[in-house]
Amino acid sequence: MTNGRSRHIALVIAGALALLLLPLVAQYAGNFWVRILDIALLYVLLALGLNIVVGYAGLLDLGYVAFYAVGAYTFGLMASPQLIDSFPAIKSLFPGGLHVPVWGAIFIGAGVAAIAGALLGAPTLKLRGDYLAIVTLGFGEIIRVFINNLDAPINITNGPKGISQIDSMKLFGFDLGRPHTVLGYDLSSVTQYYFVLLLLVVASILVCYRLERSRIGRAWMAIREDEIAAKAMGINTRNMKLLAFGMGATFGGVSGVMFSTFQSFISPESFSLQESVMIVAMVVLGGIGHIPGVVLGALLLAALPEVLRWVSGELDLQRVTGGRLDAAILRQLLIALAMIGIMLARPRGLWPSPEHGKAAPSPALPPAPRKPAAARQGAR
Repeated sequence: MTNGRSRHIALVIAGALALLLLPLVAQYAGNFWVRILDIALLYVLLALGLNIVVGYAGLLDLGYVAFYAVGAYTFGLMASPQLIDSFPAIKSLFPGGLHVPVWGAIFIGAGVAAIAGALLGAPTLKLRGDYLAIVTLGFGEIIRVFINNLDAPINITNGPKGISQIDSMKLFGFDLGRPHTVLGYDLSSVTQYYFVLLLLVVASILVCYRLERSRIGRAWMAIREDEIAAKAMGINTRNMKLLAFGMGATFGGVSGVMFSTFQSFISPESFSLQESVMIVAMVVLGGIGHIPGVVLGALLLAALPEVLRWVSGELDLQRVTGGRLDAAILRQLLIALAMIGIMLARPRGLWPSPEHGKAAPSPALPPAPRKPAAARQGAR
């Protein structure tokens, strides 16, 4: 037991060191690769939040990208000249502009997204399966269309033009939007954001593990397996569903805040239906309800398209084939084929959770003691 525990601790330490050194090594090959890592960590945050709704509570949500958009636009409005340019009253109160710190905006964005999650969950409490998927899909599209058209008669979101000049994150006096030199190492902006995103991912994983093993997590899983039986056992399914929607939405709000400060620009095109479908695919591909599998699925589906983009660019497939083969279409085709192959080979995901409910093998009983020969003869 001691050797196994020591080996486990050594693996954890080695993995932590590898994650810390990974961006320092990748930036020598170009900031492009570090940026891929940053985007992958953002999708891990989104997949962990959706896993609470889909994996734990068993509620199919195809509009999860709406909470991502809510968080992004919440910070975008609080940390850009957009509101000042549109509302003279706000400009008179804040002549220098609104510059809400990211750490404060994370809590605000998470709270606003949680309210949006509760508003989505309230009318869907009696829906299941395909009907729930259709309603959540419509909610996601409503948010995107709403953001896209909220530039008239009062310009709030700037419509399809998006919001630019969003403040970068400032941490301990360091502006993460600018390169810095720390201990002789030149850290680019994307490398600095990597460490912040990694910290948020680790914290989110710990929260998800605690939720999974808590009474709330067990109640969600009971609803997932059989809602009628869970209600018969005294579980308040209405409150638990609302809590699942709200808790999952907070992860989307935090991810949206980090996305807006990382990109310094947001627009409705970043929150399309395709993004929602991709996040659901990450959860399903990795393993529904299993945190390591969800993280693996998010990393693969977030990084693979960008890697294939680089491969198609390096090979210059359009020039080689005389324009008959579009590199973007080939990239999507390869991703789709990979997903189909994985799901056919492993229907429960790449790293599924251990199966529950199986009857445990009965322990071997010791043989019954034999009676002495005299006692056996007397019995006859």
